[in-house]
Amino acid sequence: MADADEWSSDANRAITISLVQPGAGPTPKAVARFSPSFTYPIFGDAQTIFGYQGLRISLRFASHDLRPSVSVAWEKQYKPVGDTKAVDVRETLERWLPPTAFEPPSTFDERVQSDAAARDFRPPGERLTTYEVHGKTFEIWHAAFTDLAVQQILKRMQIFVPFFIEGGTYINLDDPDWTLQRWRVYFLYEKAAAPATPDASAYSIVGYCTVYRYFLYTPSTREDDDGKRISKPATATYSLPLPPVTPAELPCRQRISQFLILPPYQGKGHGSLFYTSLATAFVADPAVREITVEDPNEAFDDLRDYCDLARLRQHAAFTSLGIDTDVPIARKGPLPTALLLPQHTLARLRGATKLAPRQFARLVELQLLSTIPAAYHQASRPSRRADPADARDRAYQRWRLLVKQRLYKFNRTQLEQLDRLERIDKLEEALGGVEGDYERLLRGVAGAAAATAAAASSSALPEAHGLGPGEAEADAEGKRKSPPDDAGGPAAKRLKGAAE
Repeated sequence: MADADEWSSDANRAITISLVQPGAGPTPKAVARFSPSFTYPIFGDAQTIFGYQGLRISLRFASHDLRPSVSVAWEKQYKPVGDTKAVDVRETLERWLPPTAFEPPSTFDERVQSDAAARDFRPPGERLTTYEVHGKTFEIWHAAFTDLAVQQILKRMQIFVPFFIEGGTYINLDDPDWTLQRWRVYFLYEKAAAPATPDASAYSIVGYCTVYRYFLYTPSTREDDDGKRISKPATATYSLPLPPVTPAELPCRQRISQFLILPPYQGKGHGSLFYTSLATAFVADPAVREITVEDPNEAFDDLRDYCDLARLRQHAAFTSLGIDTDVPIARKGPLPTALLLPQHTLARLRGATKLAPRQFARLVELQLLSTIPAAYHQASRPSRRADPADARDRAYQRWRLLVKQRLYKFNRTQLEQLDRLERIDKLEEALGGVEGDYERLLRGVAGAAAATAAAASSSALPEAHGLGPGEAEADAEGKRKSPPDDAGGPAAKRLKGAAE
């Protein structure tokens, strides 16, 4: 048998993805070229393709409506020996691309070059908002999955899911309409001031996000801002048949499922601007009670933290938060959380921003830590055994206890299986990981603020748009499956909720 390495090609390098528009010559021109981040869902864990030398796989997409075309070329192909033969690349890709992708490349060229409808193309649905980056215009459009034009684009671009969203899965577009009504897609497009040719579309895809709603039970009684129970009057007045109800009318959690900025547009602030635009729209929707994210990866978690922190800091009540250092802390017994922090203020802030409880709690901890001078961030300084004399030491001591309390509540079942000393060690280890992660985020916020100030002084648009270091990674991927809670890595990841 021939040497496997000699006849194996790196799938990530063999594949070139292009976004194309009509060109001045006989063939379309590429406006962007990039390679996939992952190919293991398609070609196996090794991400290699056996049976070729000099293998080149070209995936081209019309930049406006994502019409696809695939072509495969090679210098040498392995001759079958028994059951060993070259991978059929076309057959492998047929599962991931619509049939039109396998038409002759010349057919694709002709359709792109002479598409009479391209000039009048508009993304499906409604325009949500517009923003500018470095003098270029970008638009966000949204529509329900029941829109046939949306379904067509999603089917054409579905291969981006295994290419760029680790652990991502397809969304079933064959579900009944009442299920598809729960789903919406948000497309991010660049709109050119002058199209490439008179008949070309002004729109070119930059990224997209899918979201879905799931029903959130809302009790008829709740507490008002003063902690008093209030209720809605009950009524049995109705007539049959009942009027139809759509998912858009029901109280819900809005969950972000897939979030992707294509590689050529990463590192330019689009991730933060896209996410913040979506969050603003969700907050304005009276049916949405909470904004959640499905299985975010660490890069997306960073982007989310930066953007949500920026949204919260627009509220004076949030930036003025502080721990009441005059509240006494007993050596034993429960922590007087209700006395340390203004609970009604926190409840109003969470309601105004529609953040999920754990995300909101983390950002409150992050903000409180930012108010304590870094010189006092030392675990050896304060302890619960003696109340420190310095108010800043007391603030840091109480901050640590608040974080430990949240971690303990979230991991109570797991921690109660440990003996007391081991439980203390685990909590201390997790707290150290959380604090280290928070300090990293705060350094990113400070760095972004400095970059923004420097850019403003030179009348230039800041590259990061409020994000800290690593935004290129944060923009890159939607989400992947989170590692097991007992996996190795930072202590903050060893207990659930430690850094989530």
